[in-house]
Amino acid sequence: MTDAAPGKVYLVGSGPGDPDLLTVKAKRLLEEADVVLHDKLPGPEIIGMIPEEKREDVGKRAGGEWTPQEYTNARLVELAEEGNTVVRLKGGDSMVFGRGGEELAHLAENGIPVEIVPGITSAIAGPEAAGIPVTHRDYTSSVSFVTGHEDPTKDESAVDWDALAATGGTLVVLMGVGKLPQYTDALRDAGMDPDTPVALVERATWPDQQVATGTLDTIVSVRDEAGIEPPAITVIGEVAGERERVLEFLEGY
Repeated sequence: MTDAAPGKVYLVGSGPGDPDLLTVKAKRLLEEADVVLHDKLPGPEIIGMIPEEKREDVGKRAGGEWTPQEYTNARLVELAEEGNTVVRLKGGDSMVFGRGGEELAHLAENGIPVEIVPGITSAIAGPEAAGIPVTHRDYTSSVSFVTGHEDPTKDESAVDWDALAATGGTLVVLMGVGKLPQYTDALRDAGMDPDTPVALVERATWPDQQVATGTLDTIVSVRDEAGIEPPAITVIGEVAGERERVLEFLEGY
């Protein structure tokens, strides 16, 4: 480390992908940053706003290319120690299944000034873009957010599907398209009605957003027929049926 004071790292959520949904602060920081380390999930238009010479791709994709988290952690510290203003840009909100907490702790342990800039989480914005409210007083007043892609080094899942099935609320599963058969089976085995509405929202708010709907019993075959791929969000619960009621008048995405 040099004798100069370290720079600063901003952990920035980019929202679900539409550049109009960037916060004012996030846009300003992208313009002011010396370096931007970004994931794959910020929309292509947002990434395209960043000059190529100051952006670094440290993204991950299930089954595809990826950057080890240890590299990203070390790179953030290295750049800050050189005196840079660094934006760590993530999809959605960096603290919602985005490893933002890990990076925050690592920066603090290394004495790097850090600021968190919240973003619109895709866990809520994704369903909304498809015309689905995650809560609705006619159906449910609770919602649970679940990751479908846990740390592969863990001995067992931390998700209690039996308990989630018993809540009667909306379930929103992020990064869960690949494991859709496993957790829909688990929810049925836990007693959830096979006719419960389910929606899949792929690339929410992106220009190529795609939505597919079915039931707990049919959604796997619906996924396969529609060709839904990551990144996508799964919405399980009665609210998922609201899309059909409003679709004729739904504008936007």
